[in-house]
Amino acid sequence: MIDNNAVVAALRKVRDPNSGLDIISAKMVEDFKIDGDNVSFSIVLKSDDQNLKSSLNFACMEVIGELYPEAQVHIHLKIHHERPEDDSDSILPQVKNIIAIGSGKGGVGKSTISVNLAVALANEGYKVGMIDADIYGPSIPTMMGLTGVRPKVELLYGKHKIVPLKSHGVHSISVGNIVDPEQAVVLRGPRLAGLLKQLIHDCLWPELDFLIIDLPPGTGDVQLTLVQTVPVTGAIMVTTPQEVAVIDAVKAMNMFLLPNVNVPILGVVENMSWFTPEELPDNKYFIFGSGGGEKLAQYGKTEVLGQVPLVQSVREAGDVGMPAASLQGNILYPVFKQLASNTIASVAKRNDKFAPTTTVKIVR
Repeated sequence: MIDNNAVVAALRKVRDPNSGLDIISAKMVEDFKIDGDNVSFSIVLKSDDQNLKSSLNFACMEVIGELYPEAQVHIHLKIHHERPEDDSDSILPQVKNIIAIGSGKGGVGKSTISVNLAVALANEGYKVGMIDADIYGPSIPTMMGLTGVRPKVELLYGKHKIVPLKSHGVHSISVGNIVDPEQAVVLRGPRLAGLLKQLIHDCLWPELDFLIIDLPPGTGDVQLTLVQTVPVTGAIMVTTPQEVAVIDAVKAMNMFLLPNVNVPILGVVENMSWFTPEELPDNKYFIFGSGGGEKLAQYGKTEVLGQVPLVQSVREAGDVGMPAASLQGNILYPVFKQLASNTIASVAKRNDKFAPTTTVKIVR
């Protein structure tokens, strides 16, 4: 007798080449029925790709045949053409929340915040991924201890897919893992956009609770491509306390708040809020001024998710690929733990209050 659960388990070995999920988790299997030795079901595809149809058909027959050689397998392949308004649901369906980390200017420690937030979320038991979208200045490989490490490439039904690297509990990909560290990346708008789309679409991302996207500073091609490509759950803005950083951060925040973009601001992280010598943890020196994070949060009608002091060991830990959030003895470990907790609460509040974000449509 053919067991229903055993066949379903076997079909979980067959993966969707677009999302990387097995076809059961990807909800591609419908009309499943077992009658004696007959096993019948439909596989739902989003495009009429003959090679893909053939590959999936034989893959399903093979895994069932290995289990039940006597099985008579009948597979119906049907095409489901999505309506335009459904496009967002088909992009990274295995990712629950996509969080963009932005800033108005460089040098405010945005990548440091991105890395430590991702690691802190992973420490809390969440499944976390990270894309280093700062194409010209990719620093994630250094901070995650992945300098010089190349991702594997997997051939899935004729399509080459990149397998994200994993470090400190976080799945990540960066152009810095694809090109040599000293190689200059010279790209104009369309190629820049294409590279970001490749990091999103051509990676085998697992099921994730959070996908952190470390953006370059400002409001350029990468930011626009991101909101046109994936439904961003919300953005976190990073600033330092001084006025010049806040002024630039307001401009970056305004891009997400544009009516046709409409990405909620989850909150603000004020980095380098004060300088604290490690040997004098109670001392605070406000070398960049104060109040910038609160001012930015008030402007965006949001909250300050965290204030991160300037501590020498954080820079040292990042330089050797050991984020402060991964070191329980580090003075800022509890700071990043609280930042993760506040971010989780803000995302939950956003998802309860607002409808899911949709991708920005280009009107020509």
